Amino acid sequence: MIRSLPFADALSVLRAAAEETRLRILALLGEGELSVSDLTDILGQSQPRISRHLKLMVEAGLVERHREGAWAFFRLVEGVSGLVEPLIAAMDRNAPPLSEDRARLQAVRAQRAEAAQSFFARIAPQWDRVRSLHVPEATVEAAILDVLGPGPIGSLIDLGTGTGRILGLLAPRATRATGLDASHAMLSVARANLERLGLSRVDLRQGDIHAPPFGRGSFDLVLVHQVLHYLDDPARALREAARLVAPGGRLLVVDFAPHDLEFLREAQAHRRLGFAPEQVSAWLGDAALSDVQVRELAPSGDAEHRLTVTLWLAHERSAATLAREVA
Repeated sequence: MIRSLPFADALSVLRAAAEETRLRILALLGEGELSVSDLTDILGQSQPRISRHLKLMVEAGLVERHREGAWAFFRLVEGVSGLVEPLIAAMDRNAPPLSEDRARLQAVRAQRAEAAQSFFARIAPQWDRVRSLHVPEATVEAAILDVLGPGPIGSLIDLGTGTGRILGLLAPRATRATGLDASHAMLSVARANLERLGLSRVDLRQGDIHAPPFGRGSFDLVLVHQVLHYLDDPARALREAARLVAPGGRLLVVDFAPHDLEFLREAQAHRRLGFAPEQVSAWLGDAALSDVQVRELAPSGDAEHRLTVTLWLAHERSAATLAREVA
């Protein structure tokens, strides 16, 4: 939705867009976030020159910048970008220079995907070992879709997004999708995976799950999928996750039930060996959420499958209270 702009601000936005390189950058950002390095490779211009153009567009409110370790990524500002998106959409992408820019964009994404998958290939054996211990991921994902129901999701955030798999599952149903992870390397994997699915407009951010850089009530659905067992203070992480839930929103937690596989502490850096249903439910209640639904996905009889996966779905308390009063 385009927000109302004062005349002077609208004029500033249009002036910022009315230059060849900047218009080409806007067309590229219309297909997803990019770094300065990406843009220098695509446009064949120096980093200082690209940075100057980006600085001007950030100041005009057309583009926003966020840090990811030593990297900086840029994307169109939601709302204000609606002033230029119709222009971008009307331009002929099959003619130079935009056709050439898009071809180089695909090459840059292919290189980025190759580097990300090379990293993940090194850690995949560890992930595969854990996956072999619990019910198939397809079963867990089917349960997630079932507990969330068929209705619209609205805005969502996946805290500790890892490879972006859950974003790939849910982002097509969301009006706005965001992934947060502490690892730049894992965000690179997620970015490559989501681009391969045609979800390049998902917002990926580097940050701490204990201090997510978003305002209170920013998301309709908050997910914490297979993250809590890595944390020293999972209760604090859930309090922060609950802070992000919008009025009437939901928080979904997916993690392991209590188990005795001690080797996961050293081999996989697990800090906690699962969580009892009542423990997480109590934390969610302490975080001012209620109407907690719990579902357990028990492993099969196979001796190698030893981990039960538990889902907790909690609701923002004021909305739940109102629903009970109406009933």
